[in-house]
Amino acid sequence: MLYDIRHVTRFEYAQPVEFARCNLRLQPILWSGQAIEDYRLTITPKGETSPARAEAGLANVVRLVLDAPAQSLTIESSARVRVDRLIPVPQPGDPTLGEVARLARASRDATPVSPASYIFPSTLIPLDRDIAAWCAAELDPGRGVLEAGIALARRIQGEFAFDPTATLVDTSPHEAFVKRGGVCQDFAQIMISGLRAAGLPAAYVSGYLRTLPPPGQPRLVGADATHAWVLLWCGPDLGWVGVDPTNGIWMAEDHIVIAIGRDYAEIAPIDGIVLGSGAQEMHVSVDVEPLEQVSA
Repeated sequence: MLYDIRHVTRFEYAQPVEFARCNLRLQPILWSGQAIEDYRLTITPKGETSPARAEAGLANVVRLVLDAPAQSLTIESSARVRVDRLIPVPQPGDPTLGEVARLARASRDATPVSPASYIFPSTLIPLDRDIAAWCAAELDPGRGVLEAGIALARRIQGEFAFDPTATLVDTSPHEAFVKRGGVCQDFAQIMISGLRAAGLPAAYVSGYLRTLPPPGQPRLVGADATHAWVLLWCGPDLGWVGVDPTNGIWMAEDHIVIAIGRDYAEIAPIDGIVLGSGAQEMHVSVDVEPLEQVSA
């Protein structure tokens, strides 16, 4: 599929802000199954931008500095992305969860995609005994890694309610787990917490879903904003495989990866500091338009 993506974030300030410095992680990264054909970033009022190094995770980072008073700020990110990604199919010969955990612990890979970087708890996704025990029902060490990964995602999708009013951006995985409800971020964090408790490398993905489904197919949950799902490392041959616990599906041609990290704090689309007084309002709109079905 070929997609045009438009992501607009608008901040309205009750009083003009004197200074702002933000990190923007809005440009999709190069990742298996997707290629970036065009990208544009438009900022109003125009500030000073420069590329910045990702402190953690995998992301394209732009540093934005506004040093003149402003009462509003609009950030528009536009991308054209080509996605060609096969749906994984579990096989009898897939490595088991026990084998994957052992291989991850033995890894000497020091790159940003090293499985060893994603085994341990992180700031926003601590280990949780209740979550670990609940997820363990699908994570028998002798089970094939792909079979177990999609089974856990489907169990979360089936037993948790998608409810945007149930949680906030800083809600802990434990609180969302107890409520049995939340949004894509909550479901991804619960799944990651359970996988890591079993010694399995799991990463947090920020990305997009296509806005309009193919004819005759249901619309995916989470398509009106940035979406979150999980990457599970499945051994050196299968590598990182995406699973979407909000929808109970594999990451495939409907998914576009923006950034990958240990949790949301490492790859938030926009963060930073603003110096000023008074309240602010933020409005976000996302549109992922499919342009064409790419033939083989």
